[in-house]
Amino acid sequence: MQEELPENSKSLPPYHRNVNCNFSVMRDKIPVYKIYFLSKTSVFITLAKVKNSQDREIVLYSGINSHRIESFSVRQQVEHHYETTREVYIMKIFIDSADLDEIRQAFEWGIADGVTTNPSLLKKAVDKRVSKGESLDLKSYITQILETAGKTPVSLEVTETAAKGMITQGLKIYEMFNAVAGNVNIKIPVNPAFQDDDVTHFDGIQAIKTLTGKGIPVNCTLVFTPEQALLAAKAGATYISPFAGRVDDDLRKKAEMKFDKTDYFSAEGTIHEDMLLEDNGIVSGIDLVAQCVDIVTHYGFPSEILAASLRNTRQVREAALAGSHIATLPFSVIRDMLKHHKTYEGMKLFTNDIVPDYVKLTK
Repeated sequence: MQEELPENSKSLPPYHRNVNCNFSVMRDKIPVYKIYFLSKTSVFITLAKVKNSQDREIVLYSGINSHRIESFSVRQQVEHHYETTREVYIMKIFIDSADLDEIRQAFEWGIADGVTTNPSLLKKAVDKRVSKGESLDLKSYITQILETAGKTPVSLEVTETAAKGMITQGLKIYEMFNAVAGNVNIKIPVNPAFQDDDVTHFDGIQAIKTLTGKGIPVNCTLVFTPEQALLAAKAGATYISPFAGRVDDDLRKKAEMKFDKTDYFSAEGTIHEDMLLEDNGIVSGIDLVAQCVDIVTHYGFPSEILAASLRNTRQVREAALAGSHIATLPFSVIRDMLKHHKTYEGMKLFTNDIVPDYVKLTK
């Protein structure tokens, strides 16, 4: 049943309603909660600041202008809204791979909702199979991936770097492959320029707008700032892919830190030599994902945020907590998501306690 918002919340769209308070971050040492207002098609995110030290009461603010809406008890009302409102989207998992065996396994496990790949990975996968004696080419291999994915989306990337070329190539890819399973998405870089002096900075946005205008779904890739995500959403991108892991890499490289790509990097940022590492206000890859989510949901864009370049299972968890609509994961990360030593320990204890009569009864 639709609940009425307070009289002083007229700045919110009438179809939104508060649902839950499930993610907190620290801003100036004050916990800030994300409160979700949603309908069946969109989610509006606002901020709520703690009013007292017991976190029992918070003050709700609307959007970036911090317009006060109401105060309420966290436990009495927020949890009640969560229990009575179940229209929350569930984060989808795409497999980021061109290895057909990995893709098939992910779908057999029942957890894959789509596929992302790129031309380089596709060529390596085909060459690997050909070297083992298989007879196939790139076109037939892509066809097998599309068939394996069924009706779930598969992103195929352009290689051109100017608007006209990306549009032409995107149309050709779509016409060539979408008939296989009706699941092709064209991957377009948000900005195909190579340096500041190039004149092609907006060619990706032009290509996105043209292709989506023709009804072709687009995955906007290589997003490293929330403002890039904003322009991609305005252009009509179906998916917007912020590269979380590469942001973390860049922050550590600039600080001359030694690290492995799979090393965890705090979502809340890292202090190094008494300085918070940041890139124009972005303190981590997950922070980038969260800010992109905030923008598309605040303004009601239909675009979905697809968290990319996730390097470990903790980043997947944090992408989910940040409200990312999708996480695209390498097979190695998917494989590790269920692993925990206490689960193994519990299984050993469980099997040691098996009652033979019960087993016989239930077989």
